[in-house]
Amino acid sequence: MTIRSVEDIPIEGKRVFLRVDFNVPLAAGDVADDSRIRAALPTVLHCVERGARVVLASHLGRPKGKPAPEFSLEPVAARLAELLGQDVKLADEPAGDGARKLVADLREGQVAMLENLRFEPGEEKNDEHFARALASYADVYINDAFGAAHRAHASTVGMVPLVPEKGAGFLMRKELDFLSLLLGDVTRPYVAVLGGAKVSDKIEVLEALSERVNTLLIGGAMANTFLAAKGKGVGRSKVEDDKLGTARGFLKRAADKGVVVRLPVDVVTADSLDAEEGERASVDSIPDGEMALDIGADTAREFSADIAEARTVFWNGPMGVFERQPFAAGTLAIAQAVAGNRLATTVIGGGDSVSAASQAGVIDKISHVSTGGGASLEYIQGLTLPGVAALEG
Repeated sequence: MTIRSVEDIPIEGKRVFLRVDFNVPLAAGDVADDSRIRAALPTVLHCVERGARVVLASHLGRPKGKPAPEFSLEPVAARLAELLGQDVKLADEPAGDGARKLVADLREGQVAMLENLRFEPGEEKNDEHFARALASYADVYINDAFGAAHRAHASTVGMVPLVPEKGAGFLMRKELDFLSLLLGDVTRPYVAVLGGAKVSDKIEVLEALSERVNTLLIGGAMANTFLAAKGKGVGRSKVEDDKLGTARGFLKRAADKGVVVRLPVDVVTADSLDAEEGERASVDSIPDGEMALDIGADTAREFSADIAEARTVFWNGPMGVFERQPFAAGTLAIAQAVAGNRLATTVIGGGDSVSAASQAGVIDKISHVSTGGGASLEYIQGLTLPGVAALEG
């Protein structure tokens, strides 16, 4: 992979179009979690300190190709200004006369931000006209938005060949460096922890990981489908009946490869998500009227023991409905186990896993916390990410 870094490109006095991932949660008109903004700060500051004229661009939410006030980047620009300690001018549109004038008026070391890219339908359609409009604001293109690198959009792919120079920001570079370790000759044992709701969402990831890992630990609602595939009664738990054959086939293929696949041996059940407490049950005796909503204490101990022996760990997806306190213990136990293994290279990918690690207070003890859930999963499958491929050469 030949991708230049922002630090190797002459940017002094130039217009640097910096694609960032500021798709952050908002609450009452303010940024509720600024971790993605902070993650991009090193690249933004580097450009400012070298006297570039910085043009930031990001999407936020799903405004469906038209302006929507609730998805404006205004609170994001305000928060970035606080963190930078300088003004961040926000255009009233992603492209057009207003954006063009804002960029033209930039001086060295100043920062402007385009309005939400997805206010323009041409962004997600990778429309050539919109790509050319964005490219007209740039002398140098830098992508620091790994979380959007699996999308072939105008700001991640279409505009790139239209700009004289291109490269990766520090965050993008770090993401690629760490995730590439999981594709190479990893230090073993290599343990992957996969959670989440659906087998259908994760089966391709599971298949790819089974070619590389020594042990797979499966939790979350998708574990119910695997348990049902093994003949377990799972009560009212969510099961993908049309994926039972897929689950059985996967378990057989993994066994044939010598990969250890661990499923829950006990779970925490309740009759609804709103229950104020759950009850532990063996997977051999889940009550008919109840749902499995978290892994149980015995499973958490087994999974944690595997994680403790690992020298490479990848974790994506919660072990249960961790947003609800009665069903959070399993996910938090995994977060503590991953953070507690100081001898391993540990990588977390996916918003829910990152939230759980943050909730457990262990983010700073993880080797790498990926900012891109979908992108990280596609990358470790060995798939080509359009936004990364566009930077090569």
